[in-house]
Amino acid sequence: MFFLHGWAMTPAVWQPLIEALATGKSDFEIHAPALPGHDGNAAESASNLTAWADALAPGLPSGATVIGWSLGALLALELARTRPERVERLILFSVTPRFVSAPDWPHGLDTTVVASFTDGYLSQPNQTLRRFLALQTLGDPSRRQLLPQLEAAAVPHGGYPLPALADGLKILAESDLRLLLTEIRQPVRLVHSSDDALMPVGAARWLAAALPRACLTEIERCGHAPLLSCPDDCAALIRASLDNDES
Repeated sequence: MFFLHGWAMTPAVWQPLIEALATGKSDFEIHAPALPGHDGNAAESASNLTAWADALAPGLPSGATVIGWSLGALLALELARTRPERVERLILFSVTPRFVSAPDWPHGLDTTVVASFTDGYLSQPNQTLRRFLALQTLGDPSRRQLLPQLEAAAVPHGGYPLPALADGLKILAESDLRLLLTEIRQPVRLVHSSDDALMPVGAARWLAAALPRACLTEIERCGHAPLLSCPDDCAALIRASLDNDES
């Protein structure tokens, strides 16, 4: 399994889910790379979705189950589209094909809110990151416990913006895969919270209808990070997808 985390996170964010998976079926290999520039090293790829997918591709095993969350889920869609021979299935948590709202896309964040993140990160990186993480906890009854978990799994920060994280926000703001989804033929399991304030559930419902082989599981009373809020439930959904390609 090939795990791709979200913006400003490290692979450590997957640890509760990986531990939950280890209590059941365990005959699989775990690959959990850092997104470009999220490991403390300078990102060597351009700041667009295709370039970041290309940077991750060398570590992608053949016949992989790619499990993505948030920005990592968007990258998973791009890997499945461009490398169908390497990706067997997708399991996507809290995903959207387009992060920013538009006249023909009501399932995104308002452009002014997105601009406040992209611009704010350059001038006030720590405050902007905390606000972004706090937005992920909205709608979750355990938000007070969830925010410290997200902060602990985040890329370490000084008082300055990291170029790769600024690039990641740019990718979120500019990517739009809606017209390319018919190229994704693999089975796709979508897992999304009905209370997600960062990526509204309407995006996942739209994806479930647009992708040729997709099914959606909605989780109630949870925010943007179900992999931390309910890792046991998420692990059960992953096992079900591994055992049944009808998704």
